[in-house]
Amino acid sequence: MNEQIQSILNENGTKTCKIRKLLAFGLTRRQVADLVANGNYGFVQNIYKRMMQGVADTAAQAAATIAPSIDYTFNRNFGVEIEACNCTRERLARELTAAGISVQVEGYNHTDHTDHWKLVTDASLCGNNTFELVSPILHGEQGLEELEKVCWVLDFCDAKVNDSCGLHVHMDAAEFDLATWKNLILTYKRLEGVIDHFMPRSRRNNRYCKGLTAVTEATINCANNIGQLRAAFDNNRYHKVNLEAYARHRTVEFRQHGGSTNFTKMSAWIHFLAKMIIFAQQGAVRTGTTLQDIPFLTESEKLYFRLRTKKLAV
Repeated sequence: MNEQIQSILNENGTKTCKIRKLLAFGLTRRQVADLVANGNYGFVQNIYKRMMQGVADTAAQAAATIAPSIDYTFNRNFGVEIEACNCTRERLARELTAAGISVQVEGYNHTDHTDHWKLVTDASLCGNNTFELVSPILHGEQGLEELEKVCWVLDFCDAKVNDSCGLHVHMDAAEFDLATWKNLILTYKRLEGVIDHFMPRSRRNNRYCKGLTAVTEATINCANNIGQLRAAFDNNRYHKVNLEAYARHRTVEFRQHGGSTNFTKMSAWIHFLAKMIIFAQQGAVRTGTTLQDIPFLTESEKLYFRLRTKKLAV
């Protein structure tokens, strides 16, 4: 018999202690049962289970210490700008008011509101009876509930979208530090190809939502403040990620999503952006990250965007 095994058997320790050492040494549970427990396999099996549970608990504690789970609860302030056509602003305002949504018809402006939606004109839109419906400052899931009601009204009014329309989403960025800004831009840049494939072709690169290809990672990493990051985008708001919104609204604007009156599409994109921001507070995704490997999406969310990708590829 191996001298080390014999040495363990000759120790003055408890039977349980000997069993643990022999199992750790590499003996099978049957061998240990025959050597220490008079063939009582069940006794050894119970000790083995406790050992494995201890290993699992230790690993879980280590993982929690190294990479604590991230809370992706959506509780951020946000706003949307819905570009559409085929309904007069006056009619849409009446129906929104009837549905309990506070709204005003206004001239083109960039004023933030906390108490009402505004219906304004937008010279970039094509079609009949074009409009831009701008939300007040909304908050988290409660804000999404209000947005869903607005989408019901848009559907009732038969509002339409075309390739000139977009959905712009503002996310509160007041508490961002420089690292969060950099991680957010890097993450969007590294996922840009993935995102492009679940966006309409008209939103993959146009004059109103330019891509991030020209913004190099070296420039991003070398920036010492938000001003230098804005300069990397030529201080131009017409990018998929618009940093100019920070100076005016203390938000970051995402301009890439295609025009839509569909709440499911809006909600999925808003959750995507909110989770990306939370993830950016911890770090950036790796270069070459695929849709399936995006760390901040659930499996159901990945499936949704995978199906969108397939649909838009047709």
